Amino acid sequence: MARMHSKGKGKSGSDKPNSNAAPEWSESDKETVEALILKLSGEGHSTAMIGTILRDQHAVPDVRLVTGERIAQTLARNNIGGKYPEDMMNLMRQALRMIDHLNSNRKDLHNRRQLELTESRIRRLARYYQDSGRLESEWAYKRDQLRLMVE
Repeated sequence: MARMHSKGKGKSGSDKPNSNAAPEWSESDKETVEALILKLSGEGHSTAMIGTILRDQHAVPDVRLVTGERIAQTLARNNIGGKYPEDMMNLMRQALRMIDHLNSNRKDLHNRRQLELTESRIRRLARYYQDSGRLESEWAYKRDQLRLMVE
């Protein structure tokens, strides 16, 4: 399948090995891992950073094999999390940085195009989250209200 906004058609990155159970050497206590997730979230870490910290410092290669659910699902079950999904919030922050850059560099046509592509990704992701019920159906991306949504 082709890339979204470029000509490339390759597949990059590695795949995780298929396994149904956590390895013997890993931390496999569900309550301990959930407590670590809640503690790291309270410190302000994102779900991706929580997974990295658990992997590198606490010997948990895959949280889903230990707890049976994703990190975001654990946080949602404990009523912790933002108004918007993390991937959408990252795209909105990226668009905000580009808007700030374009305010001081008005002739930067390459970044103007990248802003359009980023906003397109935000709208596409918003449509997916509206269909799946994770975002209200009347939500719409507005460039002038973006700063209020992110902060």
